[in-house]
Amino acid sequence: MATLNSQTLTGAGIAPTFAAASAGGDKIQPGEGVYLHVKNGGASPIDVTIDAKQPCSLGFDHDNVVTVPAGGEREILVPEVPYKGSDGLADIAYSAVTTVTVGAFRTP
Repeated sequence: MATLNSQTLTGAGIAPTFAAASAGGDKIQPGEGVYLHVKNGGASPIDVTIDAKQPCSLGFDHDNVVTVPAGGEREILVPEVPYKGSDGLADIAYSAVTTVTVGAFRTP
């Protein structure tokens, strides 16, 4: 499991970097304007799950499961609530990691 460092977007733009998704999942510091960019280079869709650490007012667990199509990309918001764990990070899991790359980004 790797902790992804958020890259801050600027008015001048950035050259984004991506890392291979970890088989055991990854972590990201959640917050306002934070998002995960997932690229699936495989021939099958994958699911990306952001684990909700805080239940809603009715007590339900609201994990966010996003399907990334084969050869596709998705950008997924990662706010503090409900995803911030006791370690200050959000946990991310992938149904497959072969040819999957990820990057963490933050708006200023």
